[in-house]
Amino acid sequence: QVQLVESGGGWVQPGGSLRLSCAASGFTFSNYPMRWYRQASGKERELVASISTLGGSTNYADSVKGRFTISRDNAKSTLYLQMNSLKPDDTAVYYCMVSRGTDYWGKGTLVIVSS
Repeated sequence: QVQLVESGGGWVQPGGSLRLSCAASGFTFSNYPMRWYRQASGKERELVASISTLGGSTNYADSVKGRFTISRDNAKSTLYLQMNSLKPDDTAVYYCMVSRGTDYWGKGTLVIVSS
C-alpha cells in the first residue's frame, strides 16, 4: 500500500534552515507529481510547493518563494523540502502528498520556528 513518511522537522530559530524528507513506497514514485502542504494550529491546510515527475517544474506558495526549495530523488523514492530563512509564521505540521485518484498523505512532521 502507499506509504509516505515525513522526517526532518524540529525546532529552529528564526532565520535558520531545515530540510524535510518524505520517503515514499507502495507506488512508482517517479510517475507522480508530488506536493508539500502545511497546517498551522487553528488554520486550514495550505499547499506549500509542488514538483513534476522529473523535477523540471516546480511551484511555490507566494509566502515561501525564494526561501523554500522542493526537490526529489526518484532513485531513492524520496521528496525533499529545503527551508531557509525560516520565520515564526512557518511553524506548522508539514505533510507530503501524492494524488493517485485518491489523495495519500503522510502523518506529517512538526516544524517550530521560535526564539
